[in-house]
Amino acid sequence: MIVFSLSSNDSSSSLAMPKDNPTLDLFCDEAVSDVVSLDSNIPNYESDEESRVLSLLESELDQTQGKEQSLLLGQLHKKTCFRTAREEAINWMLKVHAYYKFSPETAYLSANYLDRFLLSHTLPQGKAWPMQLLSVACLALAAKMEEACVPLLLDLQLIDPKFVFKPKTVQRMELLVMASLKWRLRVITPFDFIRLFISKFSCSASPFGDLNQIMSRVSDVIIRTCTVMDFLEYPPSTIAAAAMVWVTDQYVDDQKSGFIHKNISREMVQKCYNLMKQNVQHVPKKPESLPPSPACVLDHATMALNSKATSPDLK
Repeated sequence: MIVFSLSSNDSSSSLAMPKDNPTLDLFCDEAVSDVVSLDSNIPNYESDEESRVLSLLESELDQTQGKEQSLLLGQLHKKTCFRTAREEAINWMLKVHAYYKFSPETAYLSANYLDRFLLSHTLPQGKAWPMQLLSVACLALAAKMEEACVPLLLDLQLIDPKFVFKPKTVQRMELLVMASLKWRLRVITPFDFIRLFISKFSCSASPFGDLNQIMSRVSDVIIRTCTVMDFLEYPPSTIAAAAMVWVTDQYVDDQKSGFIHKNISREMVQKCYNLMKQNVQHVPKKPESLPPSPACVLDHATMALNSKATSPDLK
């Protein structure tokens, strides 16, 4: 190892100051104002955040608007058999999601793919296997979009599946789903807004005291809304805002709920919040059995299945 040592008493050092240039120093001649501007180069985080929210809202509008979608949703609402089959399919996907501890985004995307496919396709009535095959394909696609490690297609088909399909069959269904979605697999979700809302949320005013815990509980609420078809009428930003209000025990019109952007309709948030109160069980404020991680979503429900045979949400 070569060690360089600079000593003021060592006149033979090769790095000693030259004697013929006593005025030499190591400072640059540039003025400070030429190096950095104290005004122009400081990033405006509030402006960047505002631009981000506006961009998300614009993209959200593009993916949710359309009279045909509203008409189809109205028709699907009237079909009781379809609502039941859809609920069973999503509940099965959420069980597998909890088993593998997938991210919350994976659960939401799998339900999103399934709903968007059903809006443009009619499955054969009286047969259960098409919906099961669609569920496997949608869950597999969502996992490939969000997860670093994706199980094999056969390994995804667990927890009492009604049918088990060969990998080639699932892959053909994946291609059909992607073509029906026009290969638009990356969509705006409530989680895109939740991260921005939490950045504005004052944790000091919360009895929970931990932003990670709030994120985990809000994610759990959002995933539970996937099973209720009525939430399809609300855009992701509205669902995200209502879930934040629900978890933090605030009011939509409260001044403290300043995380709700001015371009998000508070009237819609209030309606979505009321729907949550009717259909979503309130997440415990201090969950003792849940590990402190967003990936723990629905683990509590899985634990309940192991200890109790009955569970209305994940039957």
